Amino acid sequence: MDWPLLETLVAVPLAAALWSVVAGRRGALGLLVAVSTTMCATALALWGAVTTDGPREVALGGWQAPLGIGLHADGLSAAFVLTCALIMPAVAACAYRAFAPRIPEQARRYTFWPLFYAMWTALNAVFLGRDLFSLYVALELLTIAAVGMVAYGSARAALRYLMVALLGSTAYLAGVMLIYATSGALDTGLLYRTLGDSRAVLLAGALMTAGLLAKTALFPLHAWLPPAHAGAPAPGSALLSALVIKASFLILLRIWFDLMPDAGGRGVTPVLGALGAAAIVYGSLLAIVQTRLKRIVAYSTVAQVGYLFLVFPLAGGAAYEMPWAAGAWTGGVLHALAHAFAKAAMFLAAGLVIEALGHDRLGGMKGLARAMPLTLAAFALAAVSLMGLPPSGGFMAKYLMLTSALAAGQVGYALVMLAGGLLAALYLFRPLNRALKRHDVVLKSSVALWRQAVPFVLAAIAVAMGIAVNAPYALLQIGRPLAAEEGIE
Repeated sequence: MDWPLLETLVAVPLAAALWSVVAGRRGALGLLVAVSTTMCATALALWGAVTTDGPREVALGGWQAPLGIGLHADGLSAAFVLTCALIMPAVAACAYRAFAPRIPEQARRYTFWPLFYAMWTALNAVFLGRDLFSLYVALELLTIAAVGMVAYGSARAALRYLMVALLGSTAYLAGVMLIYATSGALDTGLLYRTLGDSRAVLLAGALMTAGLLAKTALFPLHAWLPPAHAGAPAPGSALLSALVIKASFLILLRIWFDLMPDAGGRGVTPVLGALGAAAIVYGSLLAIVQTRLKRIVAYSTVAQVGYLFLVFPLAGGAAYEMPWAAGAWTGGVLHALAHAFAKAAMFLAAGLVIEALGHDRLGGMKGLARAMPLTLAAFALAAVSLMGLPPSGGFMAKYLMLTSALAAGQVGYALVMLAGGLLAALYLFRPLNRALKRHDVVLKSSVALWRQAVPFVLAAIAVAMGIAVNAPYALLQIGRPLAAEEGIE
């Protein structure tokens, strides 16, 4: 009998969330080690199973759609699940000192771990889900966990995030209801065979897209992201930027490549591409003028999210049958994965800097490279990937997207990508330049070397994705949508 891989990936963190509420401070470290080990092993097993046998599906409780809820894993799902299984324990390792349950004075030490495991549950439910309503439930659980983490640093930022997220959820749910009223089904496998391209379906797609854009923080719906990411504790910021916003992006990929590949050409994909290009320029320019490290990294997220949405005009809609579609689609997904590791590393490194210095002002970072060389090395490696420099994963992702844009004759998108790389070099070089200056810096707190090694490992993975790109590239081709079926010629 096969091990229930898909069920395990959702059930284990959910059980951990419930247990951490009941158990409180008892056995928190042992639970974290057990869950992290189980999830990493299961995610690796899923990668192997998908690579060997192709996409996997399971009907929960034996109830088939449309009555039951199913889970589905293809190469895209397996890649995101494994990324989550690697980043979550790394963030937990850095967060354990600040949120250690053994110190009872603050409520956050009781609440962080239930929120952490609930977020892990919701992320895997999104990555593996194939029912539009169950995806809505998972998104709501994800929002609750993310807002709770933002509230640790800023109640005002958390409230703004909550309001935007609720509006996004309402729009998404309205679209789901319209699809159900039109087709009588919510399972994506059934909808692929029965969903048409009527005006009602297009309206439903537009509503769901608007709601998911707010959750992904695409320009101009990004206003909640910089204060939320800058105000939250560094572990929360790392999870928000690396994983949370990728969940809604993955659902958008499913909608416009799996469910409505033909309908996207009717003005949807060009609009998403234009917003993505604007996000790259706008976010980069604002990142350049920031004077605090976390706000630079936060506005960098606004810019880097823009690259993800260039996938839609290059590989979706009328372009889905073109020979460059697969390169654009794969490049966009590779960028999402490499960005997850690089941005988690950056926020964790920024958190260690704040812990050591007591602040994140650029003016007070002179000489920091001599005091915390491993932390600055992690930041620099992550910057290499975000700038798209070889041999990083960010370089391979942007190379695929750039060549696809040139092959499609979309010179404007190609110029925006090149400009985004140059602007990223400007805003990421500023903190590195400050830290590398010869100056004696006084640390208010020492940071253990093993904690500094955690963001370094994550940044190294982002770079290694470009060196060993064949493995993630091959994985993403398993079960890829028909809209990305052809390769670059």
